[in-house]
Amino acid sequence: MVNRPKIKIVDDADLRQKIEKNADLISQVDLAKWAIIVAKHILPYLEKEFPNSDKITNGFETNELWQRGKATVHQVRQAGFKVHEVARECKSETAKSAARAVGQAVGVGHMRGHAMMATDYAIKVINLAFNNDIMKVTEERDWQLYELNKYIKGEISG
Repeated sequence: MVNRPKIKIVDDADLRQKIEKNADLISQVDLAKWAIIVAKHILPYLEKEFPNSDKITNGFETNELWQRGKATVHQVRQAGFKVHEVARECKSETAKSAARAVGQAVGVGHMRGHAMMATDYAIKVINLAFNNDIMKVTEERDWQLYELNKYIKGEISG
């Protein structure tokens, strides 16, 4: 089932729909790996305000531990909450959205639906950084789909 974004973004709806449908084709662990890749892709927009944030690093590390069965869902949720604390400290909306993308990506260990939220926040970053340029949005969505398809094709696996 394809859902609408829960946040207001200028988007390429067709590509988003393809991503959401394809995301259902992979395991939750692979979905988490992909969401982390998406979040790291827009991380430079957060690092302008928070370079080398321990909360961000810990969020990624906790999710990666969960992927290997060495962290609990509760630990993943707590790490995600810490990342969202960083978002609340951000001055710019771009950095805040990048932090939200990271927090959602970390949260995939808790719930699959966080992956699409991570991609939507990544698109919000692109909206803010490039004044709602639909070509930049389509470029980001194409890249997200390309990375996701690597898991579907088995080029990358859990």
